[in-house]
Amino acid sequence: MSRFLSVISVESARTILNQIAEKTTDETVSLLESGGRILRTDITSEIDIPGFDRSTVDGFAVLASDTIGAGESIPAMLHLTGKVEMGVEPSKVVTSGTCMYIPTGAYLPAGADAVVMIEYAEAMGDDILVTKPVAVGDNIVHRGEDFSVEKSALFSGTRITSREMGVLAACGVTDVLVAQKPRVAIISTGNELIKISEIPGSGQIRDVNTYLCAGFVTECGGIPIIIGTIPDERELLEQALVDALEKSDIILISGGSSKGERDMCADIISSKGELLVHGIALSPGKPTIIGKINNKPVIGLPGHPASAYVVLTALVKDVIFAMTGEKSSPPLMSGILTSPVPSAKGREDYIRVFLENDKVTPVFGKSGLTNTLIKSDGLLRIPADLEGYDKNTRVFVQSWK
Repeated sequence: MSRFLSVISVESARTILNQIAEKTTDETVSLLESGGRILRTDITSEIDIPGFDRSTVDGFAVLASDTIGAGESIPAMLHLTGKVEMGVEPSKVVTSGTCMYIPTGAYLPAGADAVVMIEYAEAMGDDILVTKPVAVGDNIVHRGEDFSVEKSALFSGTRITSREMGVLAACGVTDVLVAQKPRVAIISTGNELIKISEIPGSGQIRDVNTYLCAGFVTECGGIPIIIGTIPDERELLEQALVDALEKSDIILISGGSSKGERDMCADIISSKGELLVHGIALSPGKPTIIGKINNKPVIGLPGHPASAYVVLTALVKDVIFAMTGEKSSPPLMSGILTSPVPSAKGREDYIRVFLENDKVTPVFGKSGLTNTLIKSDGLLRIPADLEGYDKNTRVFVQSWK
C-alpha cells in the first residue's frame, strides 16, 4: 500500500532532512576565492580598527568646548598651529584656543576631541573662524570603533559577499576557512523529456527541471552534478541513483507525476536505503518523497517546474544550509493583499506573488506553468493552522532574491 496518504507537516519534513544532513568538511581558500562561500570560523581582528582616533571629514581638530555658542554672526576664533599629515602621528598638541587642519582619515592630534567641518570654518590669516559649534566626538572615529580585538567581526555560518571580503581584508585575513560546497546530484525522470536543444514532438517536453534545480543549487552554495534525463524504467533509474550516490552528497530526483511513477521511485529508495517521507502537507508539492541511502538525503521532487521550485525553496535550501552551516534567513518583504487568498487548514500553502507599491498580488497559475516563476517576486507562505488571508491583510513575502 502506498504511503502517500500518510502526509506529514512541512516542519516535520524539514526536521527529518536536517537530521540526515551531514556537515561538509572545511577547506581553506584565498580571500579572492572566498566570495559566495560560507565561513567556518569566527573572525576577530588581531588589532583595533582603526588603530588610532581619526577624522571622518576635512576640517580642523579642536576642543569642542572652544566652539560653544559659535555662529555666523559671532564665530569662535582659534589660532591655527599647523597641519596633520596623512599617515603620520602628529607631534603637536591641540590646546584651548588653538586648532590644526586635518584631512579625512588622518590621525587626530592629542588634546583634540572633535573636528569642525571645513564648510563651517573660514581662514583669517593664521586664525580660523568657526561658525558652527561641535560636540565632543563629532566627526571622529575612535580607535577600535570599527572592529575591536575584543569582539568578533564576522561569525561562522556567514555567507561571504563583497562586503564580508572587505571586512576580511581590513582584519588582515589572507586565507579563509570555509565549508566545502555540497555536491547535489540532479536526476530528471520521464519518458516525455527531451534535451533542451531539441524540438518537442507530440507529447514531448524539454527537460526544464535539470536546469531549474542546477541554478537553484548554485545559488544556495552547492555544486550541481548533472546525472541526466532518465526514462521511467526501474533498471535505468536504479543505475542513475547508484551513479549519483558515488558522485554527490544530496540527490534530487524530479518527475514521477503519476502515482505509479512515484511509487516506483519510493520503492527504489526503500530497497537501497530507507524511505522516510512519502507525501507532505504542502501545496504545491504534496507528492514530495524523502529518503536516505548511505546516510545521504534523497529527495523526490514533483515533475512540474513551479511545484518543484516551491519544494526547493521550502525544503532543499535548508538541507544545503545545514550542510554548509550557513545561518541565513530569507529576505522578507511586506505589503497589502489585493485579493483574498484561501487555503485548506492543515496544509501549508506557498503562493507566488507580485509586489509593487506596497501591494501584494497573487500570481495564480497551474503548477505546470513556468511563467509564474518569472512573473512573481517571491512566495507568500500560509501556515497550516490558517484558512488563508483576507483581502487588505498585511502579509510578509519570502523574496526570490
